[in-house]
Amino acid sequence: QVQLVESGGGLVQAGGSLRLSCAASGRTFSSGPMGWFRQAPGKEREFVAAISWSGGSTYYADSGKGRFTISRDNAKNTVYLQMNSLKPEDTAVYYCAADDSAGWGPRFTMTASYDYWGQGTQVTVSS
Repeated sequence: QVQLVESGGGLVQAGGSLRLSCAASGRTFSSGPMGWFRQAPGKEREFVAAISWSGGSTYYADSGKGRFTISRDNAKNTVYLQMNSLKPEDTAVYYCAADDSAGWGPRFTMTASYDYWGQGTQVTVSS
């Protein structure tokens, strides 16, 4: 089992920045891909970013390219999402996800590819 706890959400003005963190515990953290997803009220959960087990490869949704950066520190069992130039449409609950497979590829942009989820952290961007 892997337990994931997100933090770093909050209220920020448009154009501002936030850094989300996801602390993992339980099974070996560095064994698989990690991802960030978000869900706005009345909408389906959508992909934001994903990072390979080594941190050497990433995917981003078009909505966050050039503004969001995913990274991980396996020594600290933590994955991060740096969000810059935030927009009101970025308002959502942000979820961290983990998978303990040895795989990688575009399928890790999909919710079904992840075995473990955090409880989410609210990000609100005011205009």
